Amino acid sequence: MKYKRVGVTVKSGLSYKHEAVERVIKILTNMGIEVLVDAKRTEEVKSASHLKPYKKEEDLDLLIVIGGDGTILRAVRELETFSTPILSINRGTVGFLAETELEEAERLLPALINGEGTIEKRYVLAVRALRGGKELYNGFALNEAVIAQGTIARLVDLRTYVNGELLTSFHADGLIISTPTGSTAYSLAAGGPIVHPFLSATILTPINPHSFSQKPVVFPSNQEVKVEVLTKQNKFQDAEVVLTLDGQVYIPLKNGDTIIACACGETVQFLRRKQDTFFGRLREKLKWGEREW
Repeated sequence: MKYKRVGVTVKSGLSYKHEAVERVIKILTNMGIEVLVDAKRTEEVKSASHLKPYKKEEDLDLLIVIGGDGTILRAVRELETFSTPILSINRGTVGFLAETELEEAERLLPALINGEGTIEKRYVLAVRALRGGKELYNGFALNEAVIAQGTIARLVDLRTYVNGELLTSFHADGLIISTPTGSTAYSLAAGGPIVHPFLSATILTPINPHSFSQKPVVFPSNQEVKVEVLTKQNKFQDAEVVLTLDGQVYIPLKNGDTIIACACGETVQFLRRKQDTFFGRLREKLKWGEREW
């Protein structure tokens, strides 16, 4: 057996959370696996009450995430070293990152845990926010970092450098700095390209740019992006700008703040079925080829 200590976490507000967690725990315990749980998010689940909680990534050989893409993004953010593979069970909507549905779990979990799957590595974006010499934030995003207008509906000016060279100053609603994994998320909705997740690339997608000539740009992932916030003061206050990581972490920004991002080698591991392909997932999730009547 390849994975002997398996952790289980779940979306906090998931409908039928108890049934989903209990079903997964039963499959794992019947296989003789040591199951550890996310104590905070499974405390109401009866079958999890007697199980040990995992406290750090080193406690686990594999982490099972029950939920949608948002739950997976949260679980990735809580990892410390990205050394533990993730197996995701979709209980959300689109589920681009999810590997299997709960209905398939009884058949697929034993096969994957016994080593019949494959490890797929996805690049993460290292992001820092600076104000003068002070660090406001230092962390990672699997999908994207978004620098955008806050509560006031005004365009923002974002002077953008790639590898130390000035690219342009975007005059737009915002700017998305995306990994290939995130290219099918917010970036796609904003008109960005779909990029295969195995490519070492970073995507810059402006959100509703004022200039028609400002288009998405794709460049090597080892090149650092630096964005300077240049807000303009109006008669009320500075236009509010916010940095958002994977739609879950929010950092208010001010004029002169700098964001530095680079997908410079860190990867998250996902346990997948060997026969799955990225293009097959695109057809399924985006419903390509289906007729609209």
